Amino acid sequence: MNDNTLFALLITLFAGLATGIGSLIGFFAKKTNKKFLCFSLGLSAGVMVYIAFMEMLHGARLSLGELYGSDRGDIITTLLFFGGMILAGVIDRLIPETENPHELHNVEEMQGEDNQHHHHAANRKLRHTAIFSAIVLAIHNFPEGIATFVTAYTDIGAGIAIAVAVAIHNIPEGIAVSVPIYHATGSRKRAFWYSFFSGFAEPAGALVAWAVLMPFITPALVSLIMAAVAGIMIYIAFDELLPATHYYGENHIALYGLFIGMAVMAASLILL
Repeated sequence: MNDNTLFALLITLFAGLATGIGSLIGFFAKKTNKKFLCFSLGLSAGVMVYIAFMEMLHGARLSLGELYGSDRGDIITTLLFFGGMILAGVIDRLIPETENPHELHNVEEMQGEDNQHHHHAANRKLRHTAIFSAIVLAIHNFPEGIATFVTAYTDIGAGIAIAVAVAIHNIPEGIAVSVPIYHATGSRKRAFWYSFFSGFAEPAGALVAWAVLMPFITPALVSLIMAAVAGIMIYIAFDELLPATHYYGENHIALYGLFIGMAVMAASLILL
């Protein structure tokens, strides 16, 4: 395992375990900081959108154009880009809406001490639903782990940016998983640990990418993957991050975050 591989695995682990930050917010916070969450979600979306179009898709198009010719390279890049979006969409469609971790919650829903009332009120079906929410989040985050790992392996700067963006968007998902588990079990500790461990799906995705893809890695394969990952990133930004800001109700602050995220990525790509 070389240094690039180890680094890519570590920052993917960091991105995945950010669900634990969301759990901690639900565990300790008394009130949801909606402005901060909306700004962070907008910032994450800005980073993803800019880097997907200006770095990943553009780089894949140039590389595949050199390998297969300009017209054929453009067609392959376009098909993989939309293929990545379709893959992310199919994964979302396979998840029942009631179990989807993007059905967001506020930390106010976890107020009050662990108590017997919650414990006795929680039946087996409710517990099953809550645990299934954590499993669904893990399944949903698996391809994000692959995308983060491959990006970091091929481009350290872009990999760091994607890892931070994914980590930010995992925070409200951590809250979203913690709340139903808390109501099912009456235990904040159990809510934290289920949510925290669901984040291990992303480093698991990275390990699969390393085990399956690395033996066959070539410049052509890297470019093909990057085009598809760009599509996945765009889907995440427009289907998950920006709609989430409407739930918290601070749309203009999210828009400022979007602009700043794009500007930061633009500056970093110029300077690096």
